Amino acid sequence: MIIVLRPNSSQAEIDHVLDRIKELGLKPHLSQGEHRTIIGVIGDENKLQAEPLQAIPGVEQVLPIMKPFKLASREFNKADTVVAVGKVKVGGGSLAMIAGPCAVESREVLNEIAGHVKKAGANILRGGAFKPRTSPYSFQGLGEEGLKILRDVGARHDMPVVTEVMDPRQLPLVEKYADMLQIGARNMQNFDLLKEIGQSKKPVLLKRGMSATVKDMLMSAEYILSEGNPNLVLCERGVRSFEDSTRNMLDMSAVPNVKGLSHLPIVVDPSHATGRPDLIPSMAWAAVAAGADGVHVEVHSCPEKALSDGPQALLPKRFEELMDRLRRIAEVMGKSLS
Repeated sequence: MIIVLRPNSSQAEIDHVLDRIKELGLKPHLSQGEHRTIIGVIGDENKLQAEPLQAIPGVEQVLPIMKPFKLASREFNKADTVVAVGKVKVGGGSLAMIAGPCAVESREVLNEIAGHVKKAGANILRGGAFKPRTSPYSFQGLGEEGLKILRDVGARHDMPVVTEVMDPRQLPLVEKYADMLQIGARNMQNFDLLKEIGQSKKPVLLKRGMSATVKDMLMSAEYILSEGNPNLVLCERGVRSFEDSTRNMLDMSAVPNVKGLSHLPIVVDPSHATGRPDLIPSMAWAAVAAGADGVHVEVHSCPEKALSDGPQALLPKRFEELMDRLRRIAEVMGKSLS
């Protein structure tokens, strides 16, 4: 960390800053120029996170050298993290192909969709039992009954399952049935939920918020990691913009950006990003070409009858075509389905 002092700082103010740094068990390195005085701080910057150093008289600016997301940073772990979801590996060259309907509607519908996506090459089944909806009058999910259906259908097709947790009070129930816990875009900065999820042993899928920066997403990841859960997968799902021809704007640069900043695996959700079935395959292929560790796609056998997000769901046949080409792209990128 570097502390820049004001040009007119008195010697007493400089000494006070030096003493405060030493009290924290850190080593200050004073550099006094003709116009500026700079103090370099050597040691564990974590000790300074809660210290309002900029409030000290004479301090003009505090510049951290370490990134604020320490546990999520590439500096903390040079090697790529690989997360196991059941028998499926995510990261390190192994792709997670997450597919299924937006919501669990019935055992029959989910079983049919699961059969299609498993045959096409998906290795993780998704489906929402609790649905965060814009309108309070929209379908909110089947709750525990939906979780039971998801668990049973996943077991029948030998696929681990992922579903969303919306509230800390739901966590024990969802943990009972799910192999992976999803934090949706609306809850990316629900810090109480992040802390509770961080104490779970289950793998986590953390979706980027609709107005969140990459740094915001990594700071949310830090909450989970700091509570002791290292099994975290990030998900780019588009952000809000002025463009209105798609549901959101898919930030494909987030994939190599995250790869440079963090060791955590990242998957891409082109369904929520575009909201358009005609664009989903191209964006899925582009995601793997950009270095993503997987793709998250909504699939429904009869989208017009879907109780949630039907307009953005791919038909099973289209998903099969998506997977055929994706395998070829993955091979070029040196990745494979686990």
